[in-house]
Amino acid sequence: MLEILPIAGALGAEIHGIDLANDLGREDLECLRNLLNEHEVIFFRDQDISPARQKALALAFGPLQTHPAYDTVEGFPEITILESTPDKPTKIEVWHSDMTFRQHPPMGTVLKSVIVPPRGGDTLWSSMTAAYNGLSPHMQTFLEGLTAVHDFSHGFRESLAEPGGQERLGEAVAANPPVQHPVIRTHPETGKRVIFVNALFTTHIQGVTPAESRAILSFLFEHITTAEYTCRFKWQPNSIAIWDNRSTQHKPINDYFPAPRRLQRITIDGDKPY
Repeated sequence: MLEILPIAGALGAEIHGIDLANDLGREDLECLRNLLNEHEVIFFRDQDISPARQKALALAFGPLQTHPAYDTVEGFPEITILESTPDKPTKIEVWHSDMTFRQHPPMGTVLKSVIVPPRGGDTLWSSMTAAYNGLSPHMQTFLEGLTAVHDFSHGFRESLAEPGGQERLGEAVAANPPVQHPVIRTHPETGKRVIFVNALFTTHIQGVTPAESRAILSFLFEHITTAEYTCRFKWQPNSIAIWDNRSTQHKPINDYFPAPRRLQRITIDGDKPY
């Protein structure tokens, strides 16, 4: 029997009583999807599953995407490696939703811990549903009609600036031109409204002046970090997080250098935001 332990007021729940190494039946998968819609990010402990099982778990939610810039697990191009080492520390330090530079950003992500630091290295999530509900009705109405631009090159500008970065990521840049998404999107399963701009990939808002765009985005980027909208997860070996990329943002806490950290991520294909 599943035990569901919410970890914060706005979002997040630990799920106990399920072994993700086993094939999950239709009822189990429907239950997980309902829990994801309700809690937006769900966590599992002590899940020593293989890459094949992680892929099968993600496939239960939909077709998979690949990432144009990260290394992958051998034999599994859908599983990207998120690794930080003393020689190559992680560069991602801002709140974001995964891969919003695509016309169809991921609907969700399945992330498994492989190597965790002895201390630090937690991840924060924020509910964009709660953040939207925290806006005044006038601000909600104002933002409804706005469209923002999301750009791969903006998110990977530090990597592109490195020696050889343009050559290494040139194909990815060409394959991922800037895209437009509504500033406020509708969740296709729950019908709820959510904020859909993030500091990593969103460059500007269309139809307003540059100064107005900067002011609006600055406000929203700050607003979504409100503590009451967030939860925090401490990784242990073989922990798994599944989150709704349509209605959350997340931020890794890089407080563990020079300790190594490695996670394996799969993103699940989503729809075009509306």
